[in-house]
Amino acid sequence: MTATATAPAPAADAVRAAAHPVAEAIQSGIIPGRVWFYSNYHCNLACTYCFTESSPTVAKRAMDPEQILRLAAEAKALGYTDFGITGGEPFLLPYMVDLLKELAALGPTIVISNGTVFGARRFARATELAGHDVAIQISLDAAQPDLNDEMRGEENFNKVVDLVPRLVDAGVKVRIATTVEDGRLDAEQHNDLCALHRSWGITDDDHIVRPVIHRGRAAEGDMGTHLAFHEFPAELTFSADGAWWGPFGPSFTDGVLDTDLLITRTVEPVSTPASALLRLAEGRPQGADTQLGIR
Repeated sequence: MTATATAPAPAADAVRAAAHPVAEAIQSGIIPGRVWFYSNYHCNLACTYCFTESSPTVAKRAMDPEQILRLAAEAKALGYTDFGITGGEPFLLPYMVDLLKELAALGPTIVISNGTVFGARRFARATELAGHDVAIQISLDAAQPDLNDEMRGEENFNKVVDLVPRLVDAGVKVRIATTVEDGRLDAEQHNDLCALHRSWGITDDDHIVRPVIHRGRAAEGDMGTHLAFHEFPAELTFSADGAWWGPFGPSFTDGVLDTDLLITRTVEPVSTPASALLRLAEGRPQGADTQLGIR
């Protein structure tokens, strides 16, 4: 990868972008400023509530890293401010750390990880993210190993609690994400989990609790929260299959891609799906996308 995708736009282009309806909508809060990318779909885990049906055996469906950087640069020029990478397990891709560094040069970046693939080599590479505007959001559903591993897999808890404090000590920004059936932890579970992440130096502001979404594998198991189109966060999302209304959009159910949240198959120029998303967002009830609490 090269740094050409992150080169700043000429001043005249920046002025034109500031006047674009998408930029105005982001500035006014009509749509969020973050853009998501599905870097891949394959994963070393097969969580029972995974809405993308990720596992070790699914097709990678990886986006080209150069395309991700190109789309991110275009999105930045349109007025978008932040970036997210999700999967699958993004750190299975050997170029992920380099990609994250280049994205962070464009804006604050978050990457979603299950935290269980960091052997010595991947851990050493991940520590290179210290000093960059990148946060690794790691899944941890309970402070008790049996409760956490019930839906995520054996030894998941032990691997996460070994990794997180080492990343924090290395200067890497870490967030914790907790996924539960109805989006609520009982008081004792919540207190235990918060005590654990606080002991690592991770504040409550960097701990999110979200519900299982009734899509993908969760839908097959009749789990999770049902949401209408307008209730999903309107965060522009790209995958190998197109542009989507939010990161919950490009899910798979029984091996088939769900297209109910597909905006356009066209991803370039970014102004095409971004403008389509804006038209849809302007027609939804105000505040409809806030119930997930994951902004």
